[in-house]
Amino acid sequence: MSSKTTALPAESNLLKPEEAATSLLKQPRAVWAVFFASIVAFMGLGLVDPILPAIAKNLHASSSEVSLLFTSYNAVMAIAMLITGVISSRLGIKRTLLLGIVIIAIFSFLGGYFDNIWMIIGMRGGWGLGNALFVATALSAIVTLSGSGTTQAVILYEAAVGLGISVGPLLGGWLGAISWKGPFFGVSSLMVIAFIGLSVFMPRSKTSAPKSGNSNNPSKTSIMAPFRALKHRSLLVLGLTACFYNFGFFTLMAYAPLVLGEMGVDEHGLGYIFLGWGFC
Repeated sequence: MSSKTTALPAESNLLKPEEAATSLLKQPRAVWAVFFASIVAFMGLGLVDPILPAIAKNLHASSSEVSLLFTSYNAVMAIAMLITGVISSRLGIKRTLLLGIVIIAIFSFLGGYFDNIWMIIGMRGGWGLGNALFVATALSAIVTLSGSGTTQAVILYEAAVGLGISVGPLLGGWLGAISWKGPFFGVSSLMVIAFIGLSVFMPRSKTSAPKSGNSNNPSKTSIMAPFRALKHRSLLVLGLTACFYNFGFFTLMAYAPLVLGEMGVDEHGLGYIFLGWGFC
């Protein structure tokens, strides 16, 4: 996604050059709102890990069926990532983030509402769609709004990623020990808070309207842009590497809890194990 297509009236634009390189922690409130929402969004990657054995037991689902909770989530998210640039360049960063949050909140709530494994698998797919819209746009939002420079803004975003991936399973273990539905309802509630925070603190993004007679508006990202980018060998190699890495990473995340569950590890134990993995 091209960040220049959805420029925001960032608070950092009011800073003097010598004030740009401020502390990493000295950020506008809008940045912290996106930071919090990013943590919650990335929690969804591993939140259901500790409750996979409980879901299998309570819904009488097989190991293959339970692992599809990750397959549907990641498959939909991967495909949707191809069009997030098209959507955000037309809706603007703020609207895209809010749309992603709403979709995550709805489908995570419905995931906890249903008692059928295949319905939950479908809800996880919808959850992945919302996550794609949010995650692909959050970095642009933090970089655009940050008052500490691009490098520190990226570090802040990566910190949100790390916290979300590591804390997600821990929270999932705590809530899952109460009920396997707890993590689903927990994410939905946190996303409501994130929605309010972004609505209040984040400035409205601007999208350029097409000029009369000009069908090639440069502010609109083409749906073919991600594919054209693959002509650059470095991006192609990096993309393939990331694909294989994610395949292995999420295979472990989907399968390991089932093995550990058979060894007698409960929801709390699974949460702590994946917390340590997340930190590593």
